[in-house]
Amino acid sequence: MTKIQHIPVLLEEVLTYLQPEPNQVFIDGTVGQGGHASAIADRILPGGRLLAIDRDPVNLKIARERLETYGDRIVYVNDSYANVTELADEHNFHSVNGILLDLGYSSLHIEDASRGFSFMKEGPLDMRYDPEAEVTAAEIVNEWSEESLAKIFRIYGEEVRAAQIARVIIDTRRHTALETTIDLANLVTTVVHAYGPIHPATKVFQALRIAVNDELGELERALPQCVDTLAIGGRLGIITFHSLEDRIVKNFFKSYPNLEVVIKRPVAPSREEIKANPRSRSAKLRVAIKT
Repeated sequence: MTKIQHIPVLLEEVLTYLQPEPNQVFIDGTVGQGGHASAIADRILPGGRLLAIDRDPVNLKIARERLETYGDRIVYVNDSYANVTELADEHNFHSVNGILLDLGYSSLHIEDASRGFSFMKEGPLDMRYDPEAEVTAAEIVNEWSEESLAKIFRIYGEEVRAAQIARVIIDTRRHTALETTIDLANLVTTVVHAYGPIHPATKVFQALRIAVNDELGELERALPQCVDTLAIGGRLGIITFHSLEDRIVKNFFKSYPNLEVVIKRPVAPSREEIKANPRSRSAKLRVAIKT
């Protein structure tokens, strides 16, 4: 079996608030390496069914291997959760009891330098979840306009020095293309200086990852589809990792018809979980019921 690297965040909280039970139908729209899916499957199988969706074929392969003992009660689809209605119809998942979206990227993306997500390891400026997708981070930093770069750094990265970083990128690429993660990280550090444990390039890399994968657009397209796919009484759980995602989910839950918010404040990891898995520290879980 391929080595499993990802630790599912807020696992006990997901089970508590989504309440999977025997014979139910669930969708894990971001199955990753199968951590949440395995725990949900233990509760709903053998009579239930689970639709496991992921944009990343490598993660989906790991999930398939991890969950192979559950047999054909789990259906695997290499696609985006933004197409959840179509995928549910195609694979006969109707009146779904629960849907989970974990919007964090997996440890695989950080540890594998060739995927280009990490500013700590040298690799190509890629950042695609789906290796077949057209736009890469290299294309954005080497071809997009200064105005467009500043905009994504400011909005998606909430980077206060967005304009200065965009200007330095434009000046640099006139004579040297930015090809690797280290090229970009080093360039950002000439504008943003280190204060505390946060790397100066963190916000720029976040912004590029969001832009490359259209993460906020995917989420906005998926949310109403998730509600439509749920049965009455079905539960929708979303785990977010930064304020932009959480704001979208919070506002959607408050304004969308036929949704009842289960918990007023999002659930955060315990101190024990953060200590065991520091990458969980920014996770927030929101849950709503279709009425």
